[in-house]
Amino acid sequence: MKYELVVFDWDGTLLDSAGAIVRAIQAACLDLGLPVPDDRRARHVIGLGLVDAMRHAVPELPAERYQAMVERYRFHYLSGDHELALFDGVPDMLARLKRDGHILAVATGKSRAGLERALDHSGLRPLFQSSRCADECHSKPHPQMLEELMAEFGVAQAATVMIGDTSHDLLMASNAGVDGLAVTYGAHPHDHLLEHKPVACLHDVGELDRWLKRFA
Repeated sequence: MKYELVVFDWDGTLLDSAGAIVRAIQAACLDLGLPVPDDRRARHVIGLGLVDAMRHAVPELPAERYQAMVERYRFHYLSGDHELALFDGVPDMLARLKRDGHILAVATGKSRAGLERALDHSGLRPLFQSSRCADECHSKPHPQMLEELMAEFGVAQAATVMIGDTSHDLLMASNAGVDGLAVTYGAHPHDHLLEHKPVACLHDVGELDRWLKRFA
């Protein structure tokens, strides 16, 4: 076993939620009379902590309106999050990894409350042994989430891999000194992910599962 600890991003990596996040950001901007970011700009901030995401997606937003923006975003996202689906093959892949003895964890830009809700909706809670969220750690790409998870389980950098769909995930992996594994079916495009030198760049969950069977 090369990777004892396998850490997954959530949105756009396990859950097909990138489109819903983009629409919620754009709807929140409309509610508040703010310039609406295009899809590419809104997708780029997926994976960041919510305040950091709003700061980048809507640079015109004054600090005193962050809370209002967050509340409108949550209103729109939570109104439909129960309808979001896992990518095909995710439960079987995670169950196999756990059976094979890997420690599975989540490192996400979601809040703790948001991740708990998502774990319950998805039914994946029993498969993960730990998680870190953006409201209890520094936001990606700061390495704190991965550093804390490695310390929690006593796993070395060389035995840890971070799997995600954004450059924020790959930069966090690099900052933590661990391998980053990219998936292209989420928020950030293939060429942008390749710029951050992942150990592999995979195009669907089946390909990801096969790579992990062979190399993890």
